[in-house]
Amino acid sequence: MRKAIFLDRDGTLIEDGGYVCRVEDVKFYLEVIPALSLLKKDYLFFIITNQSGIEKGLITVEKFHEVNEYMLDRLKEYGINIEKTCFCPHTSSSNCDCRKPKTRYIEEIVSGFGISLKGSWVIGDHPSDVEMGKNAGCKTVYLLTGHGAKHLPEIESSGIKPTVISDDLLHAAKIIKKLDNDEKK
Repeated sequence: MRKAIFLDRDGTLIEDGGYVCRVEDVKFYLEVIPALSLLKKDYLFFIITNQSGIEKGLITVEKFHEVNEYMLDRLKEYGINIEKTCFCPHTSSSNCDCRKPKTRYIEEIVSGFGISLKGSWVIGDHPSDVEMGKNAGCKTVYLLTGHGAKHLPEIESSGIKPTVISDDLLHAAKIIKKLDNDEKK
């Protein structure tokens, strides 16, 4: 079975400047390309993102896809392939089955791609990313980029213990590689 990295989008791959609705507003964190390049041999990449701005009327589904395709094209220029992007267009008050921390999208990806959850990781800058990963049986990385630093006290007081807390995605990738190598010994 293959291993996956389930990535949050805003605050993890790109700067979270609010509801990103134009390609001109996409700003990748500097460490994203080196980090994903380090992991791409061993993992399939997926994006799972909450996009409540769609239900709020702040961004259209079409604009979301335009921004997402732009991101995927930029990553492909560096040999990085995102297998699939899943997004929840709802607000938390909708109580849908696709909003993180619910695991619907992970379950669909596991079924469609033959993924081993035990060997997979969820990486994001919100407590809901860590919760989703734990709910699905994955290892988790809580990033201090994006909203991560702001929500760190919530992580520390909630009992939602991530596998790793990391300053940025490159630091996280290096830890993941080290832990993988340690497991192989």
